[in-house]
Amino acid sequence: MPTTLIQNGRVIDPSQDVDRVTNVLLRDGKVVGFDAPAGQYDEMIDATNKIVTPGLIDMHVHLREPGREEDETIATGTASAAAGGFTSIACIPNTLPPIDTQATVEFIQHQAARAGHCNVFVVACVSKNREGKELAEIGQLVEAGAVAFSDDGAPVYDAELMRRALEYTSMFGKPILNHAEVMELTRGGGMMHEGRVSLLLGLPGMPAAAEDVMIGRDIALMDVTGGHVHVMHISTAGGVELVRQAKAAGSRVTTEICPHHFTLTDDCLRTFDSNYKMSPPLRSRLDVEACIEGLIDDTIEVICTDHAPHALEKKMQEIDVAPFGIVGLETCLPLTISQLIEPGHLTWSQAIKKLTINPARILGVEKGTLKPGADADVTIIDPNLEWVCDPQTFKSKSKNSPFAGWEFTGRAVMTIVAGRVRFQL
Repeated sequence: MPTTLIQNGRVIDPSQDVDRVTNVLLRDGKVVGFDAPAGQYDEMIDATNKIVTPGLIDMHVHLREPGREEDETIATGTASAAAGGFTSIACIPNTLPPIDTQATVEFIQHQAARAGHCNVFVVACVSKNREGKELAEIGQLVEAGAVAFSDDGAPVYDAELMRRALEYTSMFGKPILNHAEVMELTRGGGMMHEGRVSLLLGLPGMPAAAEDVMIGRDIALMDVTGGHVHVMHISTAGGVELVRQAKAAGSRVTTEICPHHFTLTDDCLRTFDSNYKMSPPLRSRLDVEACIEGLIDDTIEVICTDHAPHALEKKMQEIDVAPFGIVGLETCLPLTISQLIEPGHLTWSQAIKKLTINPARILGVEKGTLKPGADADVTIIDPNLEWVCDPQTFKSKSKNSPFAGWEFTGRAVMTIVAGRVRFQL
């Protein structure tokens, strides 16, 4: 059985409250344990002055395949994930056709296995064809391997459909990942956060209330049904407070945030650069500060990317017709370091928890830990590596990032999946 010893790294494993310098032994694709002695091993990896963590998990990724391969493929998207330090990702079902059948789930699994860059877990549709009219075959999709359900790209809009979806998914212990947006409040061609900047620029706005109202509805329906709602890409102060109050009252609601929503504000749209156009939109400085507070007090327990690749010719259009979204797999960890860890908002252990065991628990997958017997999925981070972000070097097929030219310190330098190195800087 092949063996690998990762030596002298600072091992941070929040699932075991571990944060110390030690060795990690891997054998035959599994974790053996810590404190392994020096000796003869098939592979020796020197992690001196580096951080060794359970493989990072991104529970919100758009891989585009099938149907939009000009933007991304499963092969390029998973290569980008590995380059960002992610050993596992969950793919969102707004593909063409949507992931609403067993055959489509199996197609994703097959293509991911062929690519071999990282683990891919499938999030399937709540409704057939993502039309919001009729429930998808929830039981069959679970049988095929779906770990969660979502119509992301759009909310599960019909309240009765959402109620029934929560009842069905609760039978299988699966969460519904919902895009929180009341469409009546944003259907006027909204392009950015509604506020002072949108007024000055003369651009139609997307009010924070559109997100807040949907979050409130979903919490109420979840509490009635006993289901599990996970609020996707939270971005508003009001939404964070709603989730905080629900948790204090004993609700099961969980939520995630993307780095752009704790880093950038709507002021960025003054450039009219479509790489700052996303949904939910970049919000005000007060919203950003509230989101950071939500990360600090664990109201927000997951950091993810909402990796949304678009081909160059699509994003180069005028801002009113350019699609929403940015790539994020290769900038997530550096932004977490620069915006959360370096300023002292989160410790390394707190941040890694939101990128490993927390998403694993929400999705119900056996990942995010270095406990003996766990899959040997490991991320090695150099916290002192200085580099400049150049989207042209991304493994992703698309390059639509607002962070070109940003100077970072720290990034993943090695990604190990099932005991095998899948990315090395």
